[in-house]
Amino acid sequence: MLPLHHPSKKEYLPEKETELNMNTSETYDFKFYDWEDKLRDKPFLKQPFGDVWEIYTWGEVGQYARKLATGLKSLGLRENAHIGLVSKNCREWIIADLAIMMAGYISVPFFPNLNSKEINNLVTFGDVDLLFVGKVEDWEEQKHGVPEGMPIIAFPNYTGHSNINEGHQWFNFINQFEPLQTPHIPKLSDVWTIIFTSGSTGSPKGVVLDYLANSRTELVTLKSNELQIDFNGNNSFFSYLPLCHIAERIVIEFTVFCYGGTISFTESMDTFSKNLQDTQPTLFFAVPRILTKFQMRILSRHPQEKLKKLLKIPVLSWILKNKFKKKLGLSKARGIVSGAAPLQESLKAWYRKIGVLITNGYGMTENCAITTHLEPYMIGKVGSVGIAQPEVELKIDSETSEILMRCPFMMKEYYKQPELTAEVIKDGWLHTGDQGHLDEEGFLFITGRVKDIFKTSKGKYIEPFVLESYFADIIEFEQICVAGIGLSQPICLGVMSEIGLAKPQEEIKSYLSNFLKKVNAQLAGYKKISTLIIVKDKWTVENGLTTPTLKIKRNNVDKLYERNYLTWHQDEATVIFEG
Repeated sequence: MLPLHHPSKKEYLPEKETELNMNTSETYDFKFYDWEDKLRDKPFLKQPFGDVWEIYTWGEVGQYARKLATGLKSLGLRENAHIGLVSKNCREWIIADLAIMMAGYISVPFFPNLNSKEINNLVTFGDVDLLFVGKVEDWEEQKHGVPEGMPIIAFPNYTGHSNINEGHQWFNFINQFEPLQTPHIPKLSDVWTIIFTSGSTGSPKGVVLDYLANSRTELVTLKSNELQIDFNGNNSFFSYLPLCHIAERIVIEFTVFCYGGTISFTESMDTFSKNLQDTQPTLFFAVPRILTKFQMRILSRHPQEKLKKLLKIPVLSWILKNKFKKKLGLSKARGIVSGAAPLQESLKAWYRKIGVLITNGYGMTENCAITTHLEPYMIGKVGSVGIAQPEVELKIDSETSEILMRCPFMMKEYYKQPELTAEVIKDGWLHTGDQGHLDEEGFLFITGRVKDIFKTSKGKYIEPFVLESYFADIIEFEQICVAGIGLSQPICLGVMSEIGLAKPQEEIKSYLSNFLKKVNAQLAGYKKISTLIIVKDKWTVENGLTTPTLKIKRNNVDKLYERNYLTWHQDEATVIFEG
């Protein structure tokens, strides 16, 4: 194991230290208003339309939000009304969220790909009073889930997305009203938002977060600044992961509210690379699946062995690294952060070799996505998700190995689910549902999910996450999932990457068969994987096999393939291509 290296680090602290010990009866200090005035004529929200970027300044965004807040207050909604948001990321999403806070209401954002039944369930359960609808692709189906009579405010239409004719139209509605001069000032104890989790391990739960939790997330930047934020507003962000997800909300939206800068959006997944190249953000937040796709793009043009040789030539290495970073859109990135799903050490090491340094973060909706971080210079802890964030305490349950944590940015409760809340928060400790261990230096290692562990027919427990890590270096795989509940041995399902699909099946079979032998040689008998199955279809949000943040839904994978598990397991071949 490499030694843990801690080079001296520059302290990134604002000139005036913020008071961190807060009383919940105090009011929330919303920094947006300071930047609205200070950066009034500076770019804030950048929306692409083909080769053209339309730009709203901080002053313009403030005026739009204030007018919209006046409009919301004119509708006679109840006090602390719940305002739903159904849309992909766009400038109107940010403006609507600002208006909801200015008017004194509670935001309840939803994933934009929900079907009508899911929308109806969540809108009804979440007691939503009004719904913003915007950049969605199937409104004709989705609208059947909106309760009759519910007020709707529709964002302007985006090319390639549904045209929403129902309800109040964005500019027609906003332009009726004067800007709200005295926005609502919430107390720290007031509810800020209710975020429904993406449901990777079961039915979505409404996580209730207050303004205290939101405010205390500043601790991370003020005490460590792993995001490499400039406190004078010289920040550039690229927003593409769902804004209804807590990580994007905190890392992108509320970081820019707090410290100033610009947010650029992507027009579509087809233009993602171009939009990112145009933006060259100072902070890039990614999930591992995106980083894997970037890696595949480079390796498809520069095979690994060739790349390895080229990077050993000093001048050429420097040229290539700068070329890669510019092509990826990361040439100006001071901070590159991965989160929302496990980041394999091999992927991080590969990026380090091309000059891209990644900070890995671990967290969950219930704690504002903040638990631990592993910065690029922490190179001696292979497999770790890092050390506790400022003000975070960690411990491991001695009986179940479950990771427990407590912090000042924890949820109040699950909405209307007191029994479930009591199961998850005990004596002030949040039970994360993840299993792991802490080493003697306080570095956390995750070994899997408590609910993901399954038992074989031999009565042995399998931790799929651990077994999957053995396949992390196979660039021919894009997604993998170890399964096999009730079988005598586990099996492994895999989805081919573009690189894998370009190779002959017999070559892949031979390579994976030999690789599997090497893996099994390292495993205890009951853990040995009997069969590798290459499935035909990718696992996507659309087919219900991943969450919107691209985590695999193991339960859904089991439901889709379990009828074949025994047949695959009993097959004499160790590598099988699904027919």
